[in-house]
Amino acid sequence: MKIDGSCHCGRISYEAEIDPDKVSICHCTDCQQLSGTAFRVNVPAPEADFHLKSGTPKIYVKTAESGRKRAQAFCGECGSAIYATSVGEGSKILGLRTGTMRQRAELVPKRQIWCRSAVGWLADIPSIEAIERD
Repeated sequence: MKIDGSCHCGRISYEAEIDPDKVSICHCTDCQQLSGTAFRVNVPAPEADFHLKSGTPKIYVKTAESGRKRAQAFCGECGSAIYATSVGEGSKILGLRTGTMRQRAELVPKRQIWCRSAVGWLADIPSIEAIERD
């Protein structure tokens, strides 16, 4: 599936080819902290299938709980997370952040990972008051 997206301020825009069946929710504490919320929704894409149309992301290298280093790419102006990938030589798989994709409503997660870190209140969301607009 061809997707396109951009950061919140529009300085960084991109296109990519992804497999929508590989969309996942990550509950790891790194994703919670880096996204500022309870989880993050990601989809992998080979680096060769990702093309920046404008801008250059800023890179922050985070050491994961596993000890592996992960490059976090985001807009240096508005802070929108674009992707994460491994550090070092070799071919890369980018973990694209679906929140920046124009097609995000179509990208239904098929699995959840790092569930041991999931916040306990997620199961209660359907019972929480829902306000259409605030």
